[in-house]
Amino acid sequence: MTADEFRALALSLPEASEQSHMGHPDFRVRGKIFATLGHPDESHAMVKLLHDQQDALTRARPDLFAPVPGGWGRRGATHVLLARADETTALDALEMAWRNTAPKSLRKLHPPRNVEP
Repeated sequence: MTADEFRALALSLPEASEQSHMGHPDFRVRGKIFATLGHPDESHAMVKLLHDQQDALTRARPDLFAPVPGGWGRRGATHVLLARADETTALDALEMAWRNTAPKSLRKLHPPRNVEP
C-alpha cells in the first residue's frame, strides 16, 4: 500500500479531514487525530488503537503492526508498515482508530461496516 492509498482510505471515513501535526500529515475526526502518515519515516503510518486492539493486531500480524516506541505506544499508538498492508486490513485498522476517536453521536450515525444493523 502506498501513502496515497492509506490517505484515501483514511479520508473515506465519515467527517475525516487531513491536517498536519509535527510536520507529518494527520487524519482527524471533529478535530481529533486518529491516524498519521510518515513517522518514523515514509514507509509507516500510525493508527490510534485501544490496548486490546493493539495487542490483537500486533499478535496477529507482527510483520505489519507494532506499538510505537515509548509512551505513545503504551497509549495505543500503533505503527503500520505500509508496504505490507492491504486495503482490507488497513481500512479495518483505520476504522477502529476512527471509532476510538469519533464522538459517540457520530459513531451512532455510522455503524461498523462489518456488522449488520
